[in-house]
Amino acid sequence: MGFDSIRELGRALLLFGLVLAGLGLLLMLGPKLAGRLGRLPGDIVIRGENFTFYFPLVTCLLVSAILSLLFWLFSRR
Repeated sequence: MGFDSIRELGRALLLFGLVLAGLGLLLMLGPKLAGRLGRLPGDIVIRGENFTFYFPLVTCLLVSAILSLLFWLFSRR
């Protein structure tokens, strides 16, 4: 086992730790964030007498941008 393989193991463990910490933070703040997600300014809500139309436009754009950034970051590795 050379220094390069130990360095790669260290990077993988560090990345795993950061992902785990981010997941823990998301779970801690989840109820606060989930209450806001889907009700952002710019989401479309049309209320009629007998129906309600809801389209979370800004929420979809935000989730798409975050996922695109994550996939771009992981594809560079």
